[in-house]
Amino acid sequence: MHTLVVCVDRSGDVPSKTGLQTPIVGWEAVQSLVIDLGIADPEDAGVNCLLEALRVTRDLRDGDEEATVAVVSGGGEGAVGADRAIAAQVDELVERVDPDSAIVVIEGVEDERLVPIVESRLQVDSVDRVVVRQARDLESTYYLLKQFLADEELRQTVLVPLGIVLLVFPALLTLTKSLALAVASITAVIGVFLLYKGLSIDDYLADLPAELQDALYSGRVSIVTYVIAGGLALVGLFAGALTTSELGTDPAALLVTMAFTYAAIPWLALGALAASAGRLLDEIIRGGRLRTSYLNLPFAVLAVGLVIRGFSGYFLERAGTITSVRIPAIEVGIIAIQGLALTPEERLGLFVVGGVVVSLVGIRVSTYLSGTEFEEPDQVA
Repeated sequence: MHTLVVCVDRSGDVPSKTGLQTPIVGWEAVQSLVIDLGIADPEDAGVNCLLEALRVTRDLRDGDEEATVAVVSGGGEGAVGADRAIAAQVDELVERVDPDSAIVVIEGVEDERLVPIVESRLQVDSVDRVVVRQARDLESTYYLLKQFLADEELRQTVLVPLGIVLLVFPALLTLTKSLALAVASITAVIGVFLLYKGLSIDDYLADLPAELQDALYSGRVSIVTYVIAGGLALVGLFAGALTTSELGTDPAALLVTMAFTYAAIPWLALGALAASAGRLLDEIIRGGRLRTSYLNLPFAVLAVGLVIRGFSGYFLERAGTITSVRIPAIEVGIIAIQGLALTPEERLGLFVVGGVVVSLVGIRVSTYLSGTEFEEPDQVA
């Protein structure tokens, strides 16, 4: 049994600090890398990760098992570029070494995100996370604080927001003359910042330019439909705001919400339909199998839009803001149908039934077309 012991470095410290290109394979090569990286940055925890990879390889060999140690490192711009670089290096290792399984050695949570990339290409028997022990005396605390202040990313994440809070709080207190309002404003800003970091919105925004560039270069239809969807969403928000401004003075909060929803939901639904249609067209052009989620999404958007429109219209009609739906009289030859006005309940029932019917049609269509393959057109030589 041949085991590949691979040390993962997502941050790209190995090539940036030593100038060596990864992947690096072999006991002697990794031993030399430990010395080069240790001399370049003795405080880097990656040195301990490399030593742990060597130790695991030695233990496997002592147990009469064939083992090869290797190091892969991230490169490129952003997290997507680093992950793709590591994926390509793992493919190269699998081709060169031809192992039966792998043991992944990592040094932190950031590197642990790459384990699925290795698992998709090779059986992973174990994940070995290296935790460096630190002394807990006063001198070490001072040293860690000094290291924290020297880390640019940590300074921007912690010190900059704290400094902004300390500057803005006295200004708000002076302008508002209310301690409660100033504290509430600062708390709201801190909450937004915590959500921004906690939901990894910063990582998404960092990867967004690369994804947009990839979408433009690959000729995806969805990039155009997303812009259309954004424009329709803005139109919907403007229509909702314009409708609420015509309600008069001091309207009820529920009435304002329903009026905004009633006016905005058709445009928002159109935007969602445009976005989902773009994704569906991308799948068809790409020539792959159509997934049920892509097929069912337009119908689900339309069904939800009908139901929300129906409920908001019900509240507005009961409040007298909009008029009831009237069916005009119809006369065809000897057949005559008298006109009638729908009650709010009948109006709501029609919208709900329409939403259910559209949803059922979507399920039927997606089930029928699911798994359909679209072949790419033959290229003319």
